[in-house]
Amino acid sequence: MKVSARNAFSGTIAKVTIGAVNAEVLLTVPGGDQIVASITKSSVETLALKEGLHAIALVKASWIILGIGLDPAKISTRNVLSGTISNILAGAVNSEVDVKLSGGTILTAIVTNGSVQNMHLAVGGKVSAAFKASSVIIAVD
Repeated sequence: MKVSARNAFSGTIAKVTIGAVNAEVLLTVPGGDQIVASITKSSVETLALKEGLHAIALVKASWIILGIGLDPAKISTRNVLSGTISNILAGAVNSEVDVKLSGGTILTAIVTNGSVQNMHLAVGGKVSAAFKASSVIIAVD
């Protein structure tokens, strides 16, 4: 499978909660971080998603918001992952910021150069990455 999303988190489905229309899928990735996806009930059925199944969570780098000292209880997104900045690649307008999570997985975010400067982002710095559960695409083999 080849995809354009920079972030492909491989893990194991820890829980599937089915609603009338949508479902919530909880994926545990190496290092213990968990990613929540909000997808349709139909997609859960089509993909035969269930607890213990290997799956991949896809998130485009441009859908990720970076913050310093984010408190998951004070932001309206289900996914807040923290780590250490491992690389910053500056472009003309935007920068690509790589964040190494506790389990070693690299998460990539695209942010403006102004944000990199205003937030004083630098390699080795601590940062949190936030993204909505509805921005997560689930894939299976």
